Amino acid sequence: MTGRRRPMERIGDLVPEAARRLGLEEELRLARAMQTWAAIVAERVPEAAGAARLIRLDGIDLVVEADEAIVAQELRLRAPELLAAFAGAPGGLPARELRVRSRRV
Repeated sequence: MTGRRRPMERIGDLVPEAARRLGLEEELRLARAMQTWAAIVAERVPEAAGAARLIRLDGIDLVVEADEAIVAQELRLRAPELLAAFAGAPGGLPARELRVRSRRV
């Protein structure tokens, strides 16, 4: 060993490049979007926190699954606000439409 060390790097800075090399960019993008969605719902519609999940990015549309019909309705009513917040949040992206479906239990 020569005694030279590479400068330390934050792991969060390395993840995007590692995901790209492994062909996992879309999965990483979805995971970040899911986390961002959960934070926005918890902040703006706390009653729906934990009861609605982003399950897919369909082009420029967000597809969300809600546990109850009442939660789905609340998210639909607040869609413009939620989409604007999502577009401006780190890990979010501009989306044209929020599609919410109720989970069948």
